[in-house]
Amino acid sequence: MKDTRPVNLDITTIKFPLAAITSILHRISGVGLFFSVGILLYFLQLSLSSEAGFNQALQLLDSSLIKALIWIILLAVFYHLIAGLKHLLLDIGIGETKGGANTGATVILLLFAIAAVAGGVWLW
Repeated sequence: MKDTRPVNLDITTIKFPLAAITSILHRISGVGLFFSVGILLYFLQLSLSSEAGFNQALQLLDSSLIKALIWIILLAVFYHLIAGLKHLLLDIGIGETKGGANTGATVILLLFAIAAVAGGVWLW
């Protein structure tokens, strides 16, 4: 049987619901965290190697570029943690409806915005 329905391959014209966007961002933040482990392990190794290494790590953290990189990693941690908690709530049956999914997505974004500002204030 031949399917003659039109196929839309232009992803920019598709309107994703907010819950889908937050789910995609959760996956992206997880991939970002995976790739940032190397940077974090380098800083941990440097700071634990000796007193001079610790001072060198502190010097590196004085750089605005490094602070911005650490802030981006913190953003990924915050988002992944908050969205992960929502997924745990879904596992126990909370927020499984369409309305619950939209409310959960809104709460994720609001809590993430608060955490992002708080993390930036703490870092700088």
